[in-house]
Amino acid sequence: MKLGIVGLPNVGKSTLFNSLTKAGAESANYPFCTIDPNVGVVAVPDNRLKLLGDLYHSKKVTPAVIEFVDIAGLVKGASKGEGLGNQFLANIREVDAIVHVVRCFEDPNVIHVEGSVDPIRDIETINLELIFSDIEILERRIAKTSKSAFNDKSLAKEVEILKELKAVLEDGKMASSYENDDEDVMAFVNSLNLLTCKPVIFAANVGEEDLADDGASNPHVAAVREYAAENNCEVFVICAQIEQEIAELDDDEKQEYLDALGLAESGLDKLIAASYRLLG
Repeated sequence: MKLGIVGLPNVGKSTLFNSLTKAGAESANYPFCTIDPNVGVVAVPDNRLKLLGDLYHSKKVTPAVIEFVDIAGLVKGASKGEGLGNQFLANIREVDAIVHVVRCFEDPNVIHVEGSVDPIRDIETINLELIFSDIEILERRIAKTSKSAFNDKSLAKEVEILKELKAVLEDGKMASSYENDDEDVMAFVNSLNLLTCKPVIFAANVGEEDLADDGASNPHVAAVREYAAENNCEVFVICAQIEQEIAELDDDEKQEYLDALGLAESGLDKLIAASYRLLG
């Protein structure tokens, strides 16, 4: 399973990546500190493994793993090459699902590229760039396939589907909202590997004070949850800074720290659970 961690610059992507993988990706208070995608592999925590290993006297116990890719921040115009543009979009095409980190905390000391905290605006900024990129892909595919479609009914059907998809995107919707009862049609749509077809998990990055009630009193988190529900996406609350601190502790200290914060599980556990639900 391969998950891409994305979001606007300075929302906590690299801090979260560091905590998940302990890979030490550079993080700093300025955009584009992650120039090349960092990759880390995380073992899936599962207490049943040790019990099964002991029960069967296994010589080796191998946990399931998730591969995380920390992808450089996106800005408006990325689909046209702004910021790290096309490089960012190409990296997303390689992952199974997107972990979209959204800033839900107020802190005047941490720069926001848009000048204010507005998670829905930030989500739509990234979605729009993904939509623009997919439209460009579809336009090229339509132009290429149309030339041969006059003498091939199956290709003519493909062109029709491609145009339907393009209309969905031009309406500002994600390709994942496209529906068709024909399994062959949906198989063709999935084969296009469109960015806006990829499943999404929203990571609402909050301050430490919002962890105890899981962001229930944070209006930014409420907005993200409402958006996620409307778009059939997973969402979980995390404090990337706290996760990075937890990552430096051993298991016993980690549990003590979580207990002190009033947390039942770490953000990593939340993310892995959400990932498995999302990808089945």
